[in-house]
Amino acid sequence: MDAHLRLLLANISAFRDGKAPEEDVYVWWGKVRSPYRMERLPQLPEILAMDDDLDPDGERELHLYLTDYRSLYVGHVYEITEEDVRRDEGSHVPAYYTDRNLQCDCWFRLGDIRRLVLEDTVAVIDELRKLHNTAYGDRPVSLYGGMVNLPLIVTRDDGARFFDPQVREALLEGKYWVEADASRTGLGAVERDLRENLFGAEAWHGLDVTTRTFIATAEQIFRTHRSDAGFDFTPVVVDLAKALEVQGNLVVRQALAGAPPNVREVNVDGAPRDVTRGAGLSLGQLGHAIAEGPVARTLETRLRDGTWLTRQAAYVMRDVARHRNPAAHAEPVTRAVAERLRNQLLGVGCYGDLVKLAGVRLKPA
Repeated sequence: MDAHLRLLLANISAFRDGKAPEEDVYVWWGKVRSPYRMERLPQLPEILAMDDDLDPDGERELHLYLTDYRSLYVGHVYEITEEDVRRDEGSHVPAYYTDRNLQCDCWFRLGDIRRLVLEDTVAVIDELRKLHNTAYGDRPVSLYGGMVNLPLIVTRDDGARFFDPQVREALLEGKYWVEADASRTGLGAVERDLRENLFGAEAWHGLDVTTRTFIATAEQIFRTHRSDAGFDFTPVVVDLAKALEVQGNLVVRQALAGAPPNVREVNVDGAPRDVTRGAGLSLGQLGHAIAEGPVARTLETRLRDGTWLTRQAAYVMRDVARHRNPAAHAEPVTRAVAERLRNQLLGVGCYGDLVKLAGVRLKPA
């Protein structure tokens, strides 16, 4: 994994420096063939056929999930081929494939790689349960007994998108996910501690993986600098706001899917916005949109704890958005402000708003 990440990051660096076009930001991942297997991979025709339907810039993403059981990554698949790409594109293939004389059944061209879980087998198991193995009666993928005849062909019910460019622009200021992950170190231990000692497994796994990443990043920064009274705690508040924004948009998007246009569309700066599409609303916009009118009524009808969402949570979103607003950062964010918001959202000494939000789900049909 490290070799692929290094090469992808090097390609991004070349693009940032103007030495390469953005089209060159990718890395090839090979499905290594065991020297003891002589026959052709049985599911290879089905895998290769997926290349015909690829649309990396569209709304339907194809994912390659990669795990060593301790961590879990997802790659954004741009192309699949049976040809040995080392002949013509060796600069986009980690050297160890050639150094070790590895032969591959097929190759996946990945335009970005995102870390979903870091050094936490329990979390890997939970994430893999969201995938259904088509060769095993669409049963959830399991680490124990299910990792045979790789790669598995899987589906997932939630239609998750991990590489939406609009979301990337809104949350990462245009960075690739692999860049953002490279700047975050040591999050695995923080995430485990939050799950085991603060949120609890049910609430933690009820949050989107992006939400959890922003929570853990904010918590890591806060813990590192909590004794530094002169530190600017703006990054803590910004990441907590992003966590609330991501989870809030996800809940609203799921609840309003299939609703008529007059419910899905809200007025933002004088123009209609469909809250079920694109990157979603900013935190402040979301806090206003869900608090009144047909949006609020629909959420209260369709969601468990929907009334809490449209009232208390909407107020919290607007309040946190004020602190995230760049205009509020003429002065550094103090430790006292960051600690108050952190305690309120995570549930230190209280029932945290993010813990409550994790429990907001669609009512049974």
